[in-house]
Amino acid sequence: MRTPLRFGIDLGGTKTEIIALQGSDERLRRRLPTPQGDYQASLQTIVRLVREAEQQLGASGSVGIGIPGTRSPDHGRIKNANSVCLIGQDLQGDLEDLLQRPVRLANDADCFTLSEASDGAGAGADSVFGVILGTGVGGGIVIHGRLLGGPNAIAGEWGHNALPWRSPADGPARRCYCGLDDCIETFLSGPGWAARSGLGLNAAQLAAAAQAGEPAAQQALQRYCEQLARGLATVINLLDPHAIVLGGGLSNIAALYERVPPLLVRHVFSDQVNTRLLPARHGDSSGVRGAAWLWP
Repeated sequence: MRTPLRFGIDLGGTKTEIIALQGSDERLRRRLPTPQGDYQASLQTIVRLVREAEQQLGASGSVGIGIPGTRSPDHGRIKNANSVCLIGQDLQGDLEDLLQRPVRLANDADCFTLSEASDGAGAGADSVFGVILGTGVGGGIVIHGRLLGGPNAIAGEWGHNALPWRSPADGPARRCYCGLDDCIETFLSGPGWAARSGLGLNAAQLAAAAQAGEPAAQQALQRYCEQLARGLATVINLLDPHAIVLGGGLSNIAALYERVPPLLVRHVFSDQVNTRLLPARHGDSSGVRGAAWLWP
């Protein structure tokens, strides 16, 4: 019997990408610019990608979509989206009408985690916590191969907890876009790290300067590692995951995987920490692959 075809779509802020998977094999990949601030045009972009992929492959498939937000379990419309044109829209219902088939939606961090737990760095682990360290800080949880969901559709949103064990060395309080002060995202996102460093560099420049041995940048990176360890320690104390997989632009800093694990021990309620800290296997492709994996 032929393995089913699954389409995964990553609806990003600047590009919309589709992938076609048959088992774990990639059959097709394509992307188009995401229409800025235009909901109807975004719908048509997704439909176009699916139709053209089906025409090229000569077969139809299931459709899963990763979005920069989440579908409310209360009313089915999109909430918590940084692409604000999606907020309040019945994205799932509209796409099901246009594509004439069921569609599954999930937060993009959930899709990342599902991808890495299915055939990525966390494959074979009973429990995986996936972390996005990029323009924001997100997360997802996969238990025994299935995404963990809850009544609020916010499982894994550790970036909007306050930084734990705060000290004066962490600097002054900063307001998060969510309206609260000192969310983890204001420390560990790329823009948050860059702003708090006070060096006038963006995150990529800051990481490069640290690697080049610039003392102030190295100090900023060490502080980042300590803050990341504190944030992840609370996750380990709560979930005790077998693996934590890092994604997003800052996950490419190799020093994180050397420096953070020894720093966890002080804050994790255990004599030693057996949770593995791993870089994503599929890198930037994990989100779109995870969207395809929304259909088992």
